[in-house]
Amino acid sequence: MKKTKYDSYCLGKFDVCDGCKYCVKGEKLVLFVSGKCSRNCKYCSLSNKRKNADKIWANERECKNINEILEEAQESKAKGAGITGGDPLLCLDKTIKFVKSLKKKFGKAFHVHIYVPTELVTEEKLKKLKEAGVDEIRFHPKIFEKNLELELEKIYLASKFWRIKNIGIEIPIFPDKIKETYYFIKSVYEMIGFVNLNELEISDTNFDFIKSKYKLNEDTYTIKGSKEAGFEILGLSKKEKLGIKVHLCTARTKNLFQYKNRVLLREILPFGFRTKEGSVRYFIIDEKNMNKYDKIKLESIFKKQIFYDKKKKRMIISEKIVKKILERDYKVERVEEIPTYNGIELEREII
Repeated sequence: MKKTKYDSYCLGKFDVCDGCKYCVKGEKLVLFVSGKCSRNCKYCSLSNKRKNADKIWANERECKNINEILEEAQESKAKGAGITGGDPLLCLDKTIKFVKSLKKKFGKAFHVHIYVPTELVTEEKLKKLKEAGVDEIRFHPKIFEKNLELELEKIYLASKFWRIKNIGIEIPIFPDKIKETYYFIKSVYEMIGFVNLNELEISDTNFDFIKSKYKLNEDTYTIKGSKEAGFEILGLSKKEKLGIKVHLCTARTKNLFQYKNRVLLREILPFGFRTKEGSVRYFIIDEKNMNKYDKIKLESIFKKQIFYDKKKKRMIISEKIVKKILERDYKVERVEEIPTYNGIELEREII
């Protein structure tokens, strides 16, 4: 078992599936096609604004059409997309349209992987996904069923369209379900090329279920014993030489590397200063602190030293002219924000 530089764990030297190699570098667009799902998992950690809502999100941006999705992918400098939900098979036509559009815009090398619960899986649907351009499929099986034959049959169907190395399962790690989880992995390993084990996390939607069954770590959002259970499963896989890639993806991997690296890659607005943590600092004049004539006047005087941000209705100014702007009695503020589409503000102070 080896710890990777992304705070995850695997068998061998970064022995993970292709999709994960893009994800940990922040190179994947997270395309949430719908919150509607064919399943109602009590441990599901989707937020209230996404769970069961028929909305589309590309990273942190709610999108109305494919053009907005493509725009977000471009601004994020994405080299691929991870399609998730909900259940993408519940809106198969929409999912296929998005995959084809991404491939057409960014080329065949744009790597697309998809997460699907097993409920709606059929040979015909898998064929459509492969023909649309999905490179890698990750099943979310019901691993605690007494009768696993149907789950295994559905996963086996994928081998008709993808190479084994591009077929996998992705499952949460329950501290009290090590034996059952490993039993399922042993039952399916000949049909797949990889297993992703996800450290269990608490959220506003699974709070009651998690609190009733498990304790939290000191960070207050990961479940005590989940990561350790993942270690045991990794150990068993290595001991029995299953011959598949097993990757334990921790909460820190997702939050500290996947997310942080993604925002570090994203385009920022003119005159911004990017910090090593990934946030961006701007000097601004909020529109509410000036009238329409001020905007025209400042733009005519300073020209290329000012950028007007329509989305947040503010003028972003070059640090070189801050002193001159202050001398004209304008209220200049320094803001620090995360460079997502909605620009989550972290700090604001008056200069």
